[in-house]
Amino acid sequence: MRSVLPAALVHVFTASGAVCAFFAIRATVEARWEVAFLWLGLALVIDGIDGTFARMADVQTRLPRFSGERLDLVVDYLTYVLVPALMLWQAGFVTGAWAWIVPSLVLLSSLFHFSDVESKADDYAFVGFPAIWNVVAFYVFALGLTQVATVVLVLVLVGLTFVPLKWVHPLRTPFARPLTLIVCLLWGAAASWILYRGFPATTLSASILVLAALYAGIITLIEGRAR
Repeated sequence: MRSVLPAALVHVFTASGAVCAFFAIRATVEARWEVAFLWLGLALVIDGIDGTFARMADVQTRLPRFSGERLDLVVDYLTYVLVPALMLWQAGFVTGAWAWIVPSLVLLSSLFHFSDVESKADDYAFVGFPAIWNVVAFYVFALGLTQVATVVLVLVLVGLTFVPLKWVHPLRTPFARPLTLIVCLLWGAAASWILYRGFPATTLSASILVLAALYAGIITLIEGRAR
């Protein structure tokens, strides 16, 4: 029993991301955008560390009946895709026909990414846009994008879902690691300040977000080609 309990607790920890999704949806319905993103941020933290706990508890050996990978995919679809799509629609960033088209494209393209058996490379990079719509939605809210800009951004990223370009993980790429970590810390600080202060972002915070996105794009192009 003792050997199974730690593994079971890790699965519960992973599954708690679904609870975060529920409360993010609730905040979205109530138009409490900062609160919704805080719940999505908590889910992001859980997703970032549950794998380490799973390896420590030897989950695959001690509790093989339940697949942590499947559990993770279900939770990720909720927090990375479904809730952000709902937020873009609920906040009115897409209206008219686009209010039907944009969420549908986000939901459908992400399903193909999640079901793509070649979407993850051996070097931890993602092949095709990695369906991080939670981050995309945060940028839309923070920068206060117009409908035209939002639609163009979504259409481009949906298309890139099916392009075999490697998207590096910012915390796992060896490229300029000290600088990359600094950029990640600055991004986290700016995002935290935005959520504390409220949308839209200040000029300084918005500038940090944009520069961080450009940096991520550059290392993706460099590392994606080199690998």
